[in-house]
Amino acid sequence: MRTLGGRPAREAIVPRASIAASDRNAVEALARQLGAGPFSLLMLFVSPQADLERLPEEARRIFGDLPIIGCTTAGEISEAGYGDDTIVALALPAEYFRVDTLTIADLTRLDPPALASALIRTRMAMAEHYPELAHEFAILLVDGLSQKEDELTSALATGMGATPMLGGSAGDGTRFTRTFVLDGERLSQNAAVLALVRTECPVRVFNFDHLVPTERRMVVTEADPRRRVVRKINAEPAAREYARLVGIDPEQLSTFTFAAHPVAVRMGTRHHVRAIRQVMENGDLVFFSAIDEGVVLTITEPGDMVGQLNRELARLSLPERPTAILAFDCILRRLEAEEKQSVGRVSELLRRHGVIGFSTYGEQFGPMHVNQTMTGVAIYPPGTLLPEKVP
Repeated sequence: MRTLGGRPAREAIVPRASIAASDRNAVEALARQLGAGPFSLLMLFVSPQADLERLPEEARRIFGDLPIIGCTTAGEISEAGYGDDTIVALALPAEYFRVDTLTIADLTRLDPPALASALIRTRMAMAEHYPELAHEFAILLVDGLSQKEDELTSALATGMGATPMLGGSAGDGTRFTRTFVLDGERLSQNAAVLALVRTECPVRVFNFDHLVPTERRMVVTEADPRRRVVRKINAEPAAREYARLVGIDPEQLSTFTFAAHPVAVRMGTRHHVRAIRQVMENGDLVFFSAIDEGVVLTITEPGDMVGQLNRELARLSLPERPTAILAFDCILRRLEAEEKQSVGRVSELLRRHGVIGFSTYGEQFGPMHVNQTMTGVAIYPPGTLLPEKVP
Protein backbone atom coordinates (compact mmCIF):
# COMPACT_ATOMS: atom_id res chain seq x y z
CA MET A 1 0.00 0.00 0.00
CA ARG A 2 1.46 3.36 -1.01
CA THR A 3 1.38 6.02 1.67
CA LEU A 4 1.45 9.77 1.56
CA GLY A 5 2.12 11.73 4.74
CA GLY A 6 1.31 8.67 6.86
CA ARG A 7 -1.98 8.00 5.02
CA PRO A 8 -2.72 5.73 2.09
CA ALA A 9 -2.52 7.55 -1.25
CA ARG A 10 -6.00 8.62 -2.32
CA GLU A 11 -5.96 6.66 -5.57
CA ALA A 12 -5.06 3.52 -3.60
CA ILE A 13 -8.06 3.79 -1.28
CA VAL A 14 -10.70 3.49 -4.02
CA PRO A 15 -9.04 2.53 -7.31
CA ARG A 16 -10.91 3.16 -10.54
CA ALA A 17 -10.31 2.39 -14.21
CA SER A 18 -11.80 2.86 -17.68
CA ILE A 19 -11.33 1.35 -21.11
CA ALA A 20 -12.92 1.59 -24.56
CA ALA A 21 -15.93 -0.72 -24.82
CA SER A 22 -14.64 -1.98 -28.17
CA ASP A 23 -11.42 -3.36 -26.63
CA ARG A 24 -11.53 -7.14 -27.00
CA ASN A 25 -9.47 -7.48 -23.81
CA ALA A 26 -11.35 -4.81 -21.88
CA VAL A 27 -11.75 -6.74 -18.63
CA GLU A 28 -8.07 -7.71 -18.53
CA ALA A 29 -7.10 -4.07 -19.12
CA LEU A 30 -9.38 -2.93 -16.31
CA ALA A 31 -7.86 -5.52 -13.96
CA ARG A 32 -4.35 -4.23 -14.72
CA GLN A 33 -5.42 -0.64 -14.04
CA LEU A 34 -7.14 -1.52 -10.75
CA GLY A 35 -4.19 -3.44 -9.34
CA ALA A 36 -3.92 -6.62 -7.35
CA GLY A 37 -6.40 -5.91 -4.57
CA PRO A 38 -7.70 -7.77 -2.65
CA PHE A 39 -11.12 -6.21 -3.15
CA SER A 40 -14.50 -6.63 -1.45
CA LEU A 41 -16.53 -5.45 -4.44
CA LEU A 42 -16.07 -4.53 -8.09
CA MET A 43 -18.52 -2.24 -9.89
CA LEU A 44 -18.71 -2.12 -13.70
CA PHE A 45 -20.66 0.55 -15.59
CA VAL A 46 -20.84 -0.68 -19.14
CA SER A 47 -21.69 1.00 -22.43
CA PRO A 48 -24.37 -0.96 -24.33
CA GLN A 49 -21.85 -0.98 -27.21
CA ALA A 50 -19.66 -3.45 -25.28
CA ASP A 51 -19.69 -7.18 -25.96
CA LEU A 52 -22.33 -7.88 -23.33
CA GLU A 53 -22.49 -11.61 -24.03
CA ARG A 54 -18.81 -12.13 -23.15
CA LEU A 55 -18.63 -9.69 -20.26
CA PRO A 56 -19.89 -11.82 -17.32
CA GLU A 57 -17.79 -14.83 -18.31
CA GLU A 58 -14.66 -12.71 -18.79
CA ALA A 59 -15.19 -10.91 -15.49
CA ARG A 60 -15.60 -14.20 -13.64
CA ARG A 61 -12.55 -15.70 -15.36
CA ILE A 62 -10.31 -12.77 -14.46
CA PHE A 63 -11.68 -11.74 -11.05
CA GLY A 64 -12.67 -15.19 -9.74
CA ASP A 65 -15.12 -15.19 -6.85
CA LEU A 66 -14.93 -11.43 -6.22
CA PRO A 67 -18.48 -9.99 -5.90
CA ILE A 68 -19.21 -7.97 -9.03
CA ILE A 69 -22.19 -5.70 -9.68
CA GLY A 70 -22.90 -3.33 -12.53
CA CYS A 71 -25.22 -2.35 -15.33
CA THR A 72 -25.49 -0.88 -18.79
CA THR A 73 -25.48 2.89 -19.07
CA ALA A 74 -26.77 5.94 -20.91
CA GLY A 75 -23.19 7.24 -20.87
CA GLU A 76 -20.29 6.88 -18.47
CA ILE A 77 -18.44 9.15 -16.03
CA SER A 78 -14.74 8.35 -15.75
CA GLU A 79 -11.62 10.22 -14.72
CA ALA A 80 -11.98 12.01 -18.07
CA GLY A 81 -15.46 13.31 -17.16
CA TYR A 82 -18.47 12.54 -19.36
CA GLY A 83 -17.78 9.75 -21.82
CA ASP A 84 -19.45 7.28 -24.17
CA ASP A 85 -18.70 3.77 -25.41
CA THR A 86 -16.47 2.89 -22.46
CA ILE A 87 -16.47 0.53 -19.50
CA VAL A 88 -15.82 2.19 -16.14
CA ALA A 89 -14.73 0.22 -13.09
CA LEU A 90 -14.51 1.07 -9.40
CA ALA A 91 -13.19 -1.32 -6.74
CA LEU A 92 -13.65 -1.26 -2.96
CA PRO A 93 -10.50 -2.66 -1.28
CA ALA A 94 -10.97 -5.29 1.42
CA GLU A 95 -8.61 -3.31 3.65
CA TYR A 96 -11.28 -0.62 4.15
CA PHE A 97 -14.60 -2.14 3.04
CA ARG A 98 -16.80 -5.17 3.65
CA VAL A 99 -19.70 -5.89 1.31
CA ASP A 100 -22.66 -8.24 1.03
CA THR A 101 -24.84 -8.34 -2.09
CA LEU A 102 -28.43 -9.29 -2.75
CA THR A 103 -29.91 -9.99 -6.18
CA ILE A 104 -33.60 -9.43 -6.89
CA ALA A 105 -33.97 -11.67 -9.93
CA ASP A 106 -37.58 -10.97 -10.92
CA LEU A 107 -39.02 -7.52 -10.21
CA THR A 108 -42.51 -8.64 -11.23
CA ARG A 109 -42.63 -10.97 -8.21
CA LEU A 110 -41.52 -8.68 -5.39
CA ASP A 111 -42.20 -9.92 -1.87
CA PRO A 112 -41.70 -6.79 0.30
CA PRO A 113 -41.94 -8.53 3.71
CA ALA A 114 -39.45 -11.23 2.73
CA LEU A 115 -37.14 -8.64 1.19
CA ALA A 116 -37.23 -6.47 4.32
CA SER A 117 -36.53 -9.48 6.55
CA ALA A 118 -33.56 -10.55 4.44
CA LEU A 119 -32.14 -7.03 4.58
CA ILE A 120 -32.52 -6.76 8.33
CA ARG A 121 -30.78 -10.10 8.86
CA THR A 122 -27.93 -9.14 6.56
CA ARG A 123 -27.44 -5.71 8.14
CA MET A 124 -27.42 -7.20 11.65
CA ALA A 125 -24.93 -9.88 10.66
CA MET A 126 -22.59 -7.33 9.08
CA ALA A 127 -22.79 -5.07 12.15
CA GLU A 128 -21.94 -8.06 14.35
CA HIS A 129 -19.06 -9.28 12.19
CA TYR A 130 -17.50 -5.87 11.50
CA PRO A 131 -18.17 -3.66 14.55
CA GLU A 132 -14.95 -1.74 13.89
CA LEU A 133 -16.36 -0.43 10.58
CA ALA A 134 -18.52 2.45 11.74
CA HIS A 135 -19.87 3.74 8.42
CA GLU A 136 -22.38 2.13 6.08
CA PHE A 137 -24.38 2.72 2.90
CA ALA A 138 -26.16 0.69 0.22
CA ILE A 139 -25.92 0.83 -3.58
CA LEU A 140 -28.94 -0.19 -5.68
CA LEU A 141 -28.76 -0.84 -9.43
CA VAL A 142 -32.05 -1.52 -11.24
CA ASP A 143 -33.18 -2.39 -14.76
CA GLY A 144 -34.06 1.07 -16.08
CA LEU A 145 -36.89 -0.19 -18.29
CA SER A 146 -38.50 -2.42 -15.66
CA GLN A 147 -40.81 0.37 -14.42
CA LYS A 148 -40.43 -1.17 -10.97
CA GLU A 149 -38.01 1.25 -9.31
CA ASP A 150 -40.64 3.05 -7.21
CA GLU A 151 -42.11 -0.20 -5.89
CA LEU A 152 -38.66 -1.67 -5.23
CA THR A 153 -37.19 1.32 -3.35
CA SER A 154 -40.30 1.48 -1.19
CA ALA A 155 -40.03 -2.23 -0.38
CA LEU A 156 -36.32 -1.99 0.43
CA ALA A 157 -36.71 1.08 2.63
CA THR A 158 -38.55 -0.97 5.26
CA GLY A 159 -35.48 -3.12 5.85
CA MET A 160 -32.81 -0.45 5.45
CA GLY A 161 -33.24 1.19 8.86
CA ALA A 162 -30.84 4.13 9.16
CA THR A 163 -28.59 2.87 6.35
CA PRO A 164 -28.61 5.42 3.50
CA MET A 165 -29.43 3.95 0.09
CA LEU A 166 -28.50 5.41 -3.29
CA GLY A 167 -28.26 4.12 -6.80
CA GLY A 168 -29.12 4.36 -10.46
CA SER A 169 -31.31 2.80 -13.12
CA ALA A 170 -29.49 1.01 -15.95
CA GLY A 171 -29.52 2.74 -19.32
CA ASP A 172 -29.31 2.03 -23.04
CA GLY A 173 -27.96 5.27 -24.43
CA THR A 174 -30.96 7.20 -25.77
CA ARG A 175 -32.53 4.14 -27.42
CA PHE A 176 -34.70 2.94 -24.49
CA THR A 177 -34.69 -0.60 -25.87
CA ARG A 178 -32.69 -2.99 -23.62
CA THR A 179 -31.15 -2.37 -20.21
CA PHE A 180 -29.24 -4.92 -18.13
CA VAL A 181 -28.08 -5.39 -14.56
CA LEU A 182 -24.93 -7.40 -13.76
CA ASP A 183 -24.86 -9.53 -10.62
CA GLY A 184 -21.46 -11.14 -11.20
CA GLU A 185 -22.59 -14.25 -12.98
CA ARG A 186 -25.10 -12.93 -15.47
CA LEU A 187 -26.55 -9.88 -17.16
CA SER A 188 -30.28 -9.79 -16.45
CA GLN A 189 -33.33 -7.80 -17.40
CA ASN A 190 -36.22 -7.06 -15.04
CA ALA A 191 -33.77 -7.43 -12.15
CA ALA A 192 -31.89 -5.43 -9.54
CA VAL A 193 -28.84 -5.86 -7.34
CA LEU A 194 -28.17 -4.32 -3.93
CA ALA A 195 -24.75 -3.99 -2.28
CA LEU A 196 -24.62 -3.36 1.46
CA VAL A 197 -21.34 -1.70 2.39
CA ARG A 198 -19.62 -1.20 5.74
CA THR A 199 -16.41 0.79 5.78
CA GLU A 200 -13.69 2.45 7.81
CA CYS A 201 -14.03 5.44 5.46
CA PRO A 202 -16.44 8.24 6.45
CA VAL A 203 -19.07 8.84 3.78
CA ARG A 204 -21.60 11.47 2.71
CA VAL A 205 -24.63 10.47 0.64
CA PHE A 206 -25.99 13.32 -1.49
CA ASN A 207 -28.77 14.21 -3.92
CA PHE A 208 -29.12 17.52 -5.73
CA ASP A 209 -30.57 19.18 -8.82
CA HIS A 210 -30.51 22.64 -10.38
CA LEU A 211 -34.20 23.09 -11.20
CA VAL A 212 -36.34 26.13 -10.37
CA PRO A 213 -40.13 25.63 -9.98
CA THR A 214 -42.38 28.00 -11.93
CA GLU A 215 -46.00 29.03 -11.29
CA ARG A 216 -47.19 26.87 -14.20
CA ARG A 217 -49.01 23.75 -13.01
CA MET A 218 -51.00 20.98 -14.62
CA VAL A 219 -53.09 18.05 -13.46
CA VAL A 220 -52.87 14.50 -14.78
CA THR A 221 -56.49 13.67 -15.69
CA GLU A 222 -56.02 10.34 -17.49
CA ALA A 223 -53.17 7.88 -17.03
CA ASP A 224 -52.06 4.26 -17.11
CA PRO A 225 -49.95 4.07 -13.92
CA ARG A 226 -48.75 0.53 -14.59
CA ARG A 227 -47.08 1.63 -17.83
CA ARG A 228 -46.17 5.13 -16.57
CA VAL A 229 -48.20 6.61 -19.41
CA VAL A 230 -50.12 9.90 -19.22
CA ARG A 231 -52.88 10.29 -21.79
CA LYS A 232 -54.47 13.55 -20.74
CA ILE A 233 -53.33 16.67 -18.89
CA ASN A 234 -55.95 19.24 -17.84
CA ALA A 235 -58.46 17.06 -19.74
CA GLU A 236 -56.54 17.70 -22.99
CA PRO A 237 -54.29 15.33 -24.97
CA ALA A 238 -51.13 15.08 -22.88
CA ALA A 239 -48.40 15.99 -25.36
CA ARG A 240 -50.37 18.87 -26.85
CA GLU A 241 -51.20 20.40 -23.45
CA TYR A 242 -47.64 20.01 -22.15
CA ALA A 243 -46.32 21.65 -25.32
CA ARG A 244 -48.76 24.55 -24.91
CA LEU A 245 -47.67 25.16 -21.34
CA VAL A 246 -43.96 25.22 -22.20
CA GLY A 247 -44.56 27.28 -25.35
CA ILE A 248 -43.44 24.88 -28.04
CA ASP A 249 -44.97 23.28 -31.15
CA PRO A 250 -46.17 19.75 -30.21
CA GLU A 251 -44.46 18.42 -33.31
CA GLN A 252 -41.12 19.66 -31.95
CA LEU A 253 -41.23 17.74 -28.66
CA SER A 254 -38.05 15.75 -28.03
CA THR A 255 -35.84 14.48 -25.23
CA PHE A 256 -34.11 17.87 -25.30
CA THR A 257 -37.49 19.54 -24.63
CA PHE A 258 -38.12 17.27 -21.67
CA ALA A 259 -34.64 18.03 -20.31
CA ALA A 260 -35.20 21.77 -20.71
CA HIS A 261 -38.72 21.84 -19.19
CA PRO A 262 -38.96 19.09 -16.53
CA VAL A 263 -42.14 18.55 -14.54
CA ALA A 264 -42.04 17.91 -10.80
CA VAL A 265 -44.21 16.84 -7.87
CA ARG A 266 -44.03 18.84 -4.66
CA MET A 267 -43.32 16.76 -1.54
CA GLY A 268 -43.03 18.84 1.61
CA THR A 269 -40.79 21.79 0.87
CA ARG A 270 -39.02 20.21 -2.11
CA HIS A 271 -39.98 19.44 -5.70
CA HIS A 272 -39.02 16.03 -7.13
CA VAL A 273 -38.89 15.60 -10.90
CA ARG A 274 -41.16 13.12 -12.64
CA ALA A 275 -39.24 13.17 -15.89
CA ILE A 276 -40.87 12.57 -19.27
CA ARG A 277 -39.08 9.88 -21.24
CA GLN A 278 -40.72 10.15 -24.65
CA VAL A 279 -43.82 11.12 -26.59
CA MET A 280 -45.78 8.38 -28.33
CA GLU A 281 -47.17 8.69 -31.85
CA ASN A 282 -50.70 8.99 -30.42
CA GLY A 283 -49.71 11.95 -28.23
CA ASP A 284 -49.36 10.07 -24.93
CA LEU A 285 -46.40 10.87 -22.69
CA VAL A 286 -44.26 8.12 -21.16
CA PHE A 287 -42.57 8.95 -17.84
CA PHE A 288 -39.37 7.66 -16.23
CA SER A 289 -41.02 7.27 -12.82
CA ALA A 290 -44.35 6.66 -11.11
CA ILE A 291 -47.30 8.77 -12.25
CA ASP A 292 -51.03 8.60 -11.58
CA GLU A 293 -54.30 10.41 -12.19
CA GLY A 294 -54.88 13.43 -9.99
CA VAL A 295 -51.17 14.22 -9.58
CA VAL A 296 -50.40 17.93 -9.77
CA LEU A 297 -47.25 18.61 -11.79
CA THR A 298 -45.24 21.81 -11.66
CA ILE A 299 -43.24 22.88 -14.69
CA THR A 300 -39.66 23.71 -13.71
CA GLU A 301 -36.89 25.49 -15.54
CA PRO A 302 -33.21 24.57 -15.29
CA GLY A 303 -30.97 26.95 -13.38
CA ASP A 304 -27.20 27.19 -13.82
CA MET A 305 -26.09 23.56 -13.97
CA VAL A 306 -22.37 24.35 -14.11
CA GLY A 307 -22.46 26.86 -11.26
CA GLN A 308 -24.63 24.64 -9.09
CA LEU A 309 -22.48 21.56 -9.75
CA ASN A 310 -19.38 23.56 -8.86
CA ARG A 311 -20.92 24.69 -5.57
CA GLU A 312 -22.18 21.23 -4.58
CA LEU A 313 -18.90 19.45 -5.36
CA ALA A 314 -16.99 22.17 -3.49
CA ARG A 315 -19.25 21.59 -0.46
CA LEU A 316 -18.44 17.89 -0.58
CA SER A 317 -14.75 18.83 -0.37
CA LEU A 318 -15.20 20.37 3.08
CA PRO A 319 -13.35 19.89 5.36
CA GLU A 320 -11.29 17.56 3.16
CA ARG A 321 -11.49 16.37 -0.42
CA PRO A 322 -13.06 12.91 -0.84
CA THR A 323 -10.91 10.08 -2.09
CA ALA A 324 -13.70 9.27 -4.56
CA ILE A 325 -17.21 10.37 -5.48
CA LEU A 326 -19.51 7.70 -6.91
CA ALA A 327 -22.32 9.44 -8.81
CA PHE A 328 -25.51 8.45 -10.59
CA ASP A 329 -26.37 11.27 -12.99
CA CYS A 330 -29.66 11.43 -14.89
CA ILE A 331 -29.39 11.21 -18.67
CA LEU A 332 -31.52 14.36 -18.92
CA ARG A 333 -28.76 16.35 -17.21
CA ARG A 334 -26.29 15.20 -19.85
CA LEU A 335 -28.74 16.02 -22.65
CA GLU A 336 -29.20 19.50 -21.22
CA ALA A 337 -25.43 19.96 -21.05
CA GLU A 338 -25.18 18.91 -24.70
CA GLU A 339 -27.98 21.26 -25.73
CA LYS A 340 -26.34 24.19 -23.91
CA GLN A 341 -22.85 23.26 -25.12
CA SER A 342 -21.58 22.97 -21.55
CA VAL A 343 -20.39 19.35 -21.64
CA GLY A 344 -16.77 20.47 -21.52
CA ARG A 345 -17.26 22.60 -18.41
CA VAL A 346 -19.27 19.88 -16.64
CA SER A 347 -16.64 17.27 -17.52
CA GLU A 348 -13.87 19.50 -16.19
CA LEU A 349 -15.64 19.76 -12.82
CA LEU A 350 -16.23 16.01 -12.70
CA ARG A 351 -12.55 15.38 -13.47
CA ARG A 352 -11.32 17.90 -10.92
CA HIS A 353 -13.37 16.37 -8.10
CA GLY A 354 -12.71 12.72 -8.94
CA VAL A 355 -16.31 11.80 -9.81
CA ILE A 356 -16.95 8.36 -11.31
CA GLY A 357 -20.22 6.67 -12.26
CA PHE A 358 -22.72 6.69 -15.11
CA SER A 359 -25.66 8.45 -16.72
CA THR A 360 -28.91 6.82 -15.63
CA TYR A 361 -32.57 6.38 -16.52
CA GLY A 362 -33.36 7.52 -12.96
CA GLU A 363 -31.79 7.68 -9.52
CA GLN A 364 -32.52 5.90 -6.24
CA PHE A 365 -32.31 8.02 -3.09
CA GLY A 366 -33.53 6.51 0.17
CA PRO A 367 -37.10 5.27 -0.31
CA MET A 368 -37.58 7.27 -3.53
CA HIS A 369 -36.97 6.86 -7.24
CA VAL A 370 -36.19 10.33 -8.63
CA ASN A 371 -35.19 11.92 -11.93
CA GLN A 372 -32.96 14.69 -13.25
CA THR A 373 -30.69 14.66 -10.21
CA MET A 374 -27.12 13.79 -9.40
CA THR A 375 -27.20 11.26 -6.56
CA GLY A 376 -24.23 9.55 -5.00
CA VAL A 377 -21.80 9.00 -2.18
CA ALA A 378 -18.58 10.82 -1.33
CA ILE A 379 -15.96 8.57 0.28
CA TYR A 380 -13.31 10.15 2.51
CA PRO A 381 -9.94 8.86 3.77
CA PRO A 382 -10.08 6.97 7.08
CA GLY A 383 -9.95 9.31 10.04
CA THR A 384 -11.56 12.27 8.29
CA LEU A 385 -13.73 14.21 10.74
CA LEU A 386 -16.91 15.26 8.97
CA PRO A 387 -19.17 17.95 10.45
CA GLU A 388 -22.77 16.96 11.10
CA LYS A 389 -23.93 19.61 8.64
CA VAL A 390 -22.19 20.63 5.43
CA PRO A 391 -21.75 24.43 5.26
